[in-house]
Amino acid sequence: MNDAPSRRLPINGQGIFALAACTIQRLMITILEQALNFHGGLRLDANKAQSLRTPLRQASIPERLFVPLSQHIGEAAEPLVEVGDSLLKGQPMARSLSYISAPVHAPTSGRVIDIGAYPVPHPSGLKADCIVIEADGEDQAAPSGLRMEAVFEADPADIRQRVRDAGIVGLGGAGFPTSVKLNPGPDREVELLVINAAECEPYISCDEALMCCRTQEVIDGIRIMRHALHARQVVIGIEDNMPNAISCLQNGLDEAGDTDIRVIAIATVYPAGGEKQLIYTLIGEEVPSQGLPIDLGIVCHNVGTAAAVGRALLQGEPLISRVVTVTGAGVRQPANLDVRIGTPIAELIAQCGGYTDKVARLLMGGPMMGVSLPSDAMPVIKTTNCILAASRQEAPQALPAHPCIRCGKCAEVCPASLLPQQLFWYAHAQDFDKVQDYKLFDCIECGCCAQVCPSHIPLVQYYRFAKTEIWNQEREREKADIARQRHEFRLERLEREKKELQARRAKAKKALNKPKAGSADSKKAEITAALERVKARKAEQAATARNTDNLTEEQQTKIAEIDKRRASDHNENRP
Repeated sequence: MNDAPSRRLPINGQGIFALAACTIQRLMITILEQALNFHGGLRLDANKAQSLRTPLRQASIPERLFVPLSQHIGEAAEPLVEVGDSLLKGQPMARSLSYISAPVHAPTSGRVIDIGAYPVPHPSGLKADCIVIEADGEDQAAPSGLRMEAVFEADPADIRQRVRDAGIVGLGGAGFPTSVKLNPGPDREVELLVINAAECEPYISCDEALMCCRTQEVIDGIRIMRHALHARQVVIGIEDNMPNAISCLQNGLDEAGDTDIRVIAIATVYPAGGEKQLIYTLIGEEVPSQGLPIDLGIVCHNVGTAAAVGRALLQGEPLISRVVTVTGAGVRQPANLDVRIGTPIAELIAQCGGYTDKVARLLMGGPMMGVSLPSDAMPVIKTTNCILAASRQEAPQALPAHPCIRCGKCAEVCPASLLPQQLFWYAHAQDFDKVQDYKLFDCIECGCCAQVCPSHIPLVQYYRFAKTEIWNQEREREKADIARQRHEFRLERLEREKKELQARRAKAKKALNKPKAGSADSKKAEITAALERVKARKAEQAATARNTDNLTEEQQTKIAEIDKRRASDHNENRP
């Protein structure tokens, strides 16, 4: 099931207080002795036995592999290689450009023969940039710097960096970069690490095969994650219809002496593997609406992701392969294969005996949440957990939709306790404010509502449409805000430049109006200034004379003597 963090929109004051209360309660998390049942859900036929008849086996490497640059949530990776370059297995081929991203590695040794757009397994059906490798058949590995000798004594930041360098993303289907989920933040403490082994979707058995055949890798990865998160408790949630996997895990933990890692069997109800549903089943607490498990002090990782972490840090192998279930009535020999990333799906079908005459549809994933594939020329990517070659009975075509009869069955089975009917009405009316009031983004798109709808309304498609429109509106608002800020900055800059220009012009004009030395205007100004000084001197003498008339005869005599001495000094000092 999807292991990415739920979408988080701005919350009101009440929501903030709710999250604060949950943060306080996280130190009091108690793992239930007996698992609870979440609201709603469906009991579906598992249909997993056919792919578990044979042990997990290694798929052969094809002649050409098509490795997409974007196999994860976040920004696509940037190529580090060019056409004609030689590669070794595990060599980095593309680097991550942002925090929410993951690098891509060569799944085998060979030569790059093209970098361009090719079909990829995506709901849009669009092409994406891929690196095409021609395998040389030697499968020679490159030196790896991922392995850590003393991993359980290492700094968590170093572990996160190695996990990031290994290109590991969530293998439960979402593809969220694992290194990000291993970093709860400096102000967050992890009370509980939940390992999601609830493989609830019908037909998919890759996690069960992994737990049975590579138990130690799974346990090693869990222990590394626990150390990186400083988690106080660890619990593995697994459905009760996997007794072999439960036994393998429990025996492996007993042999390793990991008595503090608990295995809890939960009821086999779809979608028990949903992150929020699993957490409620194990501890009886609900993740807040529009919140994240970390708000409760919980981090959740898929069991396949744990195995990939153990393989990378203890064996030095980046994420270049994964276990894939190839099943359905449309394939002759259903099986679980360890497949190199970039292997064309047609190669897997061929290695499982080819198609039968019952094949009607090809899906990546299960019948409930799988992506329909137009052809088998597309490659296996990091989030490919199952290839379902389904018959018409296993994946019937959608029937024509009829008007809603308000039966309420959709609300009865909704595992998120939503009102699917109201969400449908508001999504259909494109009232995106109302549809958010009814907690659209708490919907995990499991398809339970559409499965039981007697009117055959494609409810999930309406919810996806509404989410996409809301995301687009948010992006447009962000663009508008950026454009407004840029416009205001431009107006401010123009006004500042205008004032600076006016100041420069005024200064230049003042300089032009000032008379130049030696010019006629300059001489005229000097004569005028001299005349003004003569007038000022005469005025001073007249004032002195007026003041002298009022002096006594003795005072006038002293002044006359002073004037004589001044005149004498002046004459003596002349050249």
